[in-house]
Amino acid sequence: MIQAHTQWPCVVKGQCKAGLGRMRVRAMSLIAVVAVCGLASSATAEPSAPPAGAATPACAGSTGARHVASPDWRDQVIYFAMTDRFDDGDPSNNDQGKGEFAAAGADAFNGGDLKGLTRRLDYIRGLGATALWITPPVANQWTSPDGRLAGYHGYWARHLMQVDAHLGTLDDYRTLASALHCRGMYLVQDIVVNHMGDYFSYGPEWTARDPAAGYRPHRHTAPSAQPTQAPFDLNDPTRSADRAAAIYHWTPDVSDFRDPRQKYTFQMSGLDDLNTGNPRVRAALRESYAYWIREVGVDAFRVDTAFYVPPDFYADFLHARDRTHPGIDRVARATGRDAFHVFGEGFGIDARGDTRYARQIEAYMHDAKGQPLMPGMLNFPLYGALNQVIARGKPPVELAERIESTLRLHPRAHWMPTFLDNHDVDRFLAAGSTAALQQGLLALMTLPGIPVIYYGTEQGFRVQRAAMFKAGFESGGHDRFDTGSALYRYLQSATALRRSHRVLSRGTPRILFANDAQAGALVWEMRLGEERVVVALNTSERITFASVASGLPAGTVLDGLHAIEGTAPALHVDVGGRVALQLPARAGYVWRAVPPAAARPAPAVPNPVTLASLRYDGGTGIVQVAGRAPPNAHLKVVLDGEIGRAESVQADGAGRWHARLATSHLIDPAQRHEVVAVEESSGTFFASKPMTFRARPAWRLALDHADPAGDDRGPRGAYGYPEDPTWGPHRQMDLRRVRAWHAAGALKVELTMHRLTQFWQPANGFDHAAFTLFIELPDQASGATVMPLQNAEVPAGMRWHYRLRAHGWSNALYTADGATATVEGTPTTPGARIETDAKRHTITFTLPADALGRPQTLTGARLYVATWDYDGGYRALQRAPSRYAISGGDGQGDPLVMDDTPVLELR
Repeated sequence: MIQAHTQWPCVVKGQCKAGLGRMRVRAMSLIAVVAVCGLASSATAEPSAPPAGAATPACAGSTGARHVASPDWRDQVIYFAMTDRFDDGDPSNNDQGKGEFAAAGADAFNGGDLKGLTRRLDYIRGLGATALWITPPVANQWTSPDGRLAGYHGYWARHLMQVDAHLGTLDDYRTLASALHCRGMYLVQDIVVNHMGDYFSYGPEWTARDPAAGYRPHRHTAPSAQPTQAPFDLNDPTRSADRAAAIYHWTPDVSDFRDPRQKYTFQMSGLDDLNTGNPRVRAALRESYAYWIREVGVDAFRVDTAFYVPPDFYADFLHARDRTHPGIDRVARATGRDAFHVFGEGFGIDARGDTRYARQIEAYMHDAKGQPLMPGMLNFPLYGALNQVIARGKPPVELAERIESTLRLHPRAHWMPTFLDNHDVDRFLAAGSTAALQQGLLALMTLPGIPVIYYGTEQGFRVQRAAMFKAGFESGGHDRFDTGSALYRYLQSATALRRSHRVLSRGTPRILFANDAQAGALVWEMRLGEERVVVALNTSERITFASVASGLPAGTVLDGLHAIEGTAPALHVDVGGRVALQLPARAGYVWRAVPPAAARPAPAVPNPVTLASLRYDGGTGIVQVAGRAPPNAHLKVVLDGEIGRAESVQADGAGRWHARLATSHLIDPAQRHEVVAVEESSGTFFASKPMTFRARPAWRLALDHADPAGDDRGPRGAYGYPEDPTWGPHRQMDLRRVRAWHAAGALKVELTMHRLTQFWQPANGFDHAAFTLFIELPDQASGATVMPLQNAEVPAGMRWHYRLRAHGWSNALYTADGATATVEGTPTTPGARIETDAKRHTITFTLPADALGRPQTLTGARLYVATWDYDGGYRALQRAPSRYAISGGDGQGDPLVMDDTPVLELR
């Protein structure tokens, strides 16, 4: 007999129905049921995902249960799909006749719907996902007030208790939920409590004392001029009843997110801000979202823009004791869901050493007294560190520190969804390589948190909201549901690894090694009880070496479980508890630690290699090291793990050795650099204990260019800033000065702007401007002249070899390889370090020599800088002025350049 907490489909007349609760079944009976319908269990053993593309026979075309027991969310893998861009299962609902539909339009409804999701569930399940998160399915405002944009994404609500006509019907939604449950999967619905659609705005006459002053209703939006659900239809402050109801805050757009009053009560991007402190609004929101749990069978909520509603709202939203409209958690429990998950969006990315946003995120999970609020929040700080280290080549210690701070600040870190990208940020592959993406996915599967896979990741998507189906936006002209693609297959193996080893979803990590200087090795252990698993990544494009203090007993065997490429080599822990790792470029390995008593004993050989002294000369940039080894032994002296560039030395007859290392390419005085001596004997590496130092680079001023004030008007002087007041007088794209320095192949560029702003709390310290830097190296052929995505070419016969694109939330470096008018080039690492000085209005980009291929010199290099803005792509250019687009030109052909420099040469 075996016992399991389980929700499992059983076959009745060829259909799947689900039972709830604790069930005691015979082993053979349970196996038979699993074979027919599949199982989602909180017991130790979990089912494997089916082979790629395999159907679940008993669920195909049938209906499962509406209500099922909650899973342990720590063990789930979520697939996030933007419904309109996923699959078109019913073309008859695509065009509702209001000008909102364009099959391949970037800003229009494309045709994806609930039936499309339902018919692709086996594709999603075959990937290894156990839950599906969809964008809001509620009835939306279909067009923006100016008619240029459509609400295809679902975040402009018109009625919170109706399914949008473009997506299908209530029955279609019920069918999706039941089909998921029949497969042992779960449904996550995106919800919005902060705002409705954009049905009114305010002009400059607005005053907080008179909500009617400056009020501008948007009477011509489709399909209605106001929300169609009570009480949200009370949106006209010129009517006394609406004003008294106070359903809305009656405010203009946020101009400064640092102001708490604006953050919590003003409109975001013109969306009508709900008065979530009003008991009537709170009750209406509880009623609206409880509807989807009861009527459809939703298993979890993701809360959009959660940061812009005060934290105490969520205690009421989840736990209110109102008999008529109880809290969401109470409603869910009444349907048998005792762990209904709710996780919020708190868009905030902390720089290294900073935990400001992480602490804000935690304030939405627990209040100041430690009482629970939301059970989870999206882990944006971890997202930022994963991208900086794995995609952009920052030192792995940055990710290591973020992992440690996550555990320190968040008691429920395992319930926080983790991700590499989503619908609001650049795709990972916009700046990272496919090899880096595989490493990022492996990290998600082996660290605390609920991994989220953004749709299209498994097909190598680079465009933020591209469609998976042939007719949709940026689909490439064909369906993208290839279960044989390399990334789909890799994700299958990575999700299977997580499912097979509970230590990966419930264990606690401990950092064992992290390169502090540059891309290289990151090693951590996951531990659950006595079970230990070790994970190693090499984020460098070169072979790297690491001598890792494992904390494991001597003789422990590391038995390979998983490798991104090839097989993880079996390793042994030496008598000092260290493991010598030589990791191929972009390697990712996972091992199970087998204790000495359970493993074949390994000979305990003492380490014969020592590093006794290190001396750094800041004037010459030379490091002198010395130590001992077996007489006449051949060694490699490794700096920062780069064993492929190690200095080869030989010990003398007495076992003494010494070496000199050039370090002029090291540019950051804050970084700690590590030297280790390595000797290989009969296939076994012996490594000394490391020694460290810090470099002191000598920067030389190479150019100083003063740029005219007020020339931020485009090539012909006709462009205008967006009308939103956070642009305009601030002129964030007006270059005033450019200075550059170089040091042994490294480059530092400082831009002085008319003004530097941070209205939207940007991760990189500036917003409302994007900078594209083109770099031509001296004495190098090839290169490119095109300015990708900007409708222009670099001037003065320049041919660029490297291109840096950065705005408030992105930082991407490309080589010219493959660059075209529509392709940015080939992503490369490491990326630039970005520093801002708000008082001086300066932004400084520092590129290490490795980022530029370690050139011998930068004297004679050429630099060209162009400004614009960026919002999921270079900001739109159109003829007429508007709130968020740049005006005065044709975005299809006119250059997307607001201000620029001449081509500048470095001395």
